Formats: sequence, C-alpha cells, structure tokens
Amino acid sequence: MTTELMVLFYFLLFAVAFLYASVGHGGASGYLALGAIFDIAKEVMRPTALLLNLFVSLTSFIQFYRGKHFIFRIFLPLALASVPMAFIGGSINIDTGIYKIMLGILLLIPIIRFLLFPNIPVKEIRKSNTGLSLLIGAAIGFISGMIGIGGGIILSPLLLLLKWTDQKQTAAISALFIFVNSFSGLLGQWTKGIHFNTNMISYVGVAFVGGLCGAYFGAMKFNQAVLRILLAFVLAFASYKLIFTVS
Repeated sequence: MTTELMVLFYFLLFAVAFLYASVGHGGASGYLALGAIFDIAKEVMRPTALLLNLFVSLTSFIQFYRGKHFIFRIFLPLALASVPMAFIGGSINIDTGIYKIMLGILLLIPIIRFLLFPNIPVKEIRKSNTGLSLLIGAAIGFISGMIGIGGGIILSPLLLLLKWTDQKQTAAISALFIFVNSFSGLLGQWTKGIHFNTNMISYVGVAFVGGLCGAYFGAMKFNQAVLRILLAFVLAFASYKLIFTVS
C-alpha cells in the first residue's frame, strides 16, 4: 500500500471509529468495508475488526454509562443468548465468495440507517420481551461471530423499532453488546487460527482515538450529518465491490 493510500486508510479508519462510537457501535462493519476497499484479506480483517471493536465499543459504553443511559435488564437476555452463539459463529470459516456477499448485503443496513433514518424517534417506551430478546440475541450473535462484527448495526435499529429504548439507551446497550460479542467471536476465531496485520498497533491507536472522540461527542449534542454521508458512501462503495466483484 502506498503512503498516500495509507494516509487515506487511516483517515477513513478514524472517521469510521468516530461515527460508529458516537451511536454506541464498535465499527466492525466499517472496518471490514475498509478492508474490502483496500484489498486486505478476509483472514486478516475478521479478527482485526473484532479487536478494534473491543477498544472502540468499550470506550463508547463507558461514556454512555456515565451518562446513565444503560439498562441492564434489557441487555442481559440479549447477551446471554448472543455470547455463546457468537463463539460458534466465530469458529465457522465460510467460503470467501459467500462471505463477501453476506458482508456486502449486511453493509446495506448502516447505509440505510445513516442516510435515511439517522434518528428513529421513540415517543413511547414499551416493556421488553424476554423470549424475543433471547431469540434476537442468539440470531445476531451467530451472524456477528461468523462475519466478524459485534452486531450493533443489527441490534440498534431493532431496539428502536420495538420501542424498548430511546436513542441514548440504545447506544449504551449496543456498545456493551458489541463488546461481549466481539470478545466471544474473537475466541471462536482463535480456535481456528488468527492472522493479524503487522500494522495492528497503529490500527488500534487510530481507532481508539476516533472512538474516544466519537463517544464523547455522541453522548452530547453533535451534528454528524456530513460525516454520516461520507461514511455511507464509503460503505456503499465497499458493498458494491464485495457483491459484484466476487471471485
């Protein structure tokens, strides 16, 4: 990778971590999108994305927890079901072509969220359902572990659409959900062997700073419109590349 491309990669990595952390996400889908754009191997990016998730999501959770937005009773059944399934999913090594298509389709979720539904209004909070929470957690956990994400991009809109939480509560729950799923998925991948890039320390440093800034501003009022549009186009390009250039 040339120096110019490395600078662009790190800039986009910071932007991804910033925006995802500002809404309680770890950013794994964004990191995987960057991996697709810059032609980094799946075997490297899957564990890399989850490792970056650990740092960014924990930073985000601490900020939203300090703001008293975390609801443990909603988080618990989701996590109980998702953690073991994320481990199982992480231990599965799927075909590269199928993986690219699945990731490409999955990236459409944050694209739609960032462009069309940046703020899903929740005027009336409803009581959560434990049985449904377990089902949702198990499904998201399995998919997350298999693809190499934390699952926040799937969980967040579901919580808001079900009206179990408001925006800030969703961010707090999603952040910790992503952390435990990422850790479990990483352990699952570990059983099959993990390959990390030699630039991992710098990746973690850039993502951590971006996540720290994003979580801080996300817990406050901050206009992210321009950054959302930029990230949505980056994800759209990665989605197109993944789906239509499968080898």
